[in-house]
Amino acid sequence: MARMNDVGGVEGFGPIDTAEDSEPFHADWEARVYALALALLDRELFTLDEFRDAIERLSPMRYLESSYYERWLAAVETLLVERGVLDVYAVRFDAQDLWGAEEHTVTIELWQSYLESL
Repeated sequence: MARMNDVGGVEGFGPIDTAEDSEPFHADWEARVYALALALLDRELFTLDEFRDAIERLSPMRYLESSYYERWLAAVETLLVERGVLDVYAVRFDAQDLWGAEEHTVTIELWQSYLESL
């Protein structure tokens, strides 16, 4: 069975924007997610294949509603919960209600603290 990310031959997603984008990241949290994923891969907490699989296992709704780096963050969280490194409830909080901050920013700060503790 094909996963949501396998859209070969599927129509209806609109044109592909081929304009060059000079900025690799559109927000600071995206750069942090990128660095976090690479650091965890380097520490062999998961493999690149496992990371890709975790992205592909996102529910179709979440996959389509998420940006590129939101998928990366979801994959990292999924893999660390599956390995027992992180409690599932630690990633299910609403940062805006707790601290009035963007959820991504708070989540990334939690991950940075974790990496520094290793």
